[in-house]
Amino acid sequence: MISAFRVHRNCRPNLVRCSEKPISSSIPTIVDEAPSPERPDHVTDSPSTWHQLAERVLDGHQLTPEEGLAILESDDACLPDLLAAAFRVRREHFGMDVQLYYLENARSGLCPEDCSYCSQSAVSDAPIDRYRLKSPEQLVAGAREAARNQARTYCIVASGRGPSDSDVNGVAEAVRQIKQDTGLHICCCLGLLTPDQAGQLKQAGVDRINHNLNTSRGFYDEICSTHSYQDRLDTLKACRDQGLELCCGLIVGMGETLRDVVAVCGELQELGVESIPVNFLNPIDGTPLENTDHLDPRFCLRVLVLFRLAHPTTEIRIAGGREVNLRSLQPLGLYAANSLFVSDYLTTAGQPASEDHRMIEDLGFRVVAHTATPPETVPG
Repeated sequence: MISAFRVHRNCRPNLVRCSEKPISSSIPTIVDEAPSPERPDHVTDSPSTWHQLAERVLDGHQLTPEEGLAILESDDACLPDLLAAAFRVRREHFGMDVQLYYLENARSGLCPEDCSYCSQSAVSDAPIDRYRLKSPEQLVAGAREAARNQARTYCIVASGRGPSDSDVNGVAEAVRQIKQDTGLHICCCLGLLTPDQAGQLKQAGVDRINHNLNTSRGFYDEICSTHSYQDRLDTLKACRDQGLELCCGLIVGMGETLRDVVAVCGELQELGVESIPVNFLNPIDGTPLENTDHLDPRFCLRVLVLFRLAHPTTEIRIAGGREVNLRSLQPLGLYAANSLFVSDYLTTAGQPASEDHRMIEDLGFRVVAHTATPPETVPG
């Protein structure tokens, strides 16, 4: 079934709109007295419009592509009203809760893929640590650190096209011990997976697999040539078929258009994922995208509003690049999102965990505690 969020073919391309231009640090404003040909008549920039849209979403309305573009193209003066609309939906489904995720870079660098945004790729000269898969004991130690940081979910991330069966065995061994010791929710991001590998991870106690689409189908070949968009979809299907939850998101700011952002948002609706990490490109020296400008923080907030209104019951996480792109507006992102990564990212430093906790507390939100003991015995 084709999602209602997909961009309609009959949109009239008789204006050069910002939805057709690559996203940059300066999001252009449309100067046009006439109504936008893509924007529905009921979508204006008045406060009541965004409030009404939030109420319609709560009543079961599925955001349309036109409404999605209207959010991304809205004036900065509308931002408080947009955030209020997003918070109305967020509060209904998630209250004041914030879920924290902790990343463990289980294998760094040594990747044969050519993803242009990634410091660990074959085309990157970034000065990063490079090492093979950590031992089960090291992964268990990382989980204990995640628990100390009040994370609910421990994310085991390994570079590479996909894991060997030996890699999966090592991760599975670690997961069984982590479940026994901490009861943490576990998400693995290991690259392309076979159905058998996904099944083994599920049996070991992995709750969720992260495998991002990163961008739209139409733009994907601009950022990677060594594997396809369909390869990613195939891995997601293999994991879903094995009963694993799906964490799948995107990276904003790689040269895509607003329509690409809307398109991947719609693709994620079709997939019905449980969690969406919204990354904002952090251009790392030594990567093909190193000279890309940082995004406008107000635009980043509009992206988060889009994903909250398009995915009202899905966990939305402010992921990589939040510190350098949202900057002083980071706290406002939690009026739309309900999840953060705490501490560092894979190859870049994040905001100290203590500052994240203070930010959450200052906003009046509360951190969701992880389960202290495993809810059930994990098969050996």
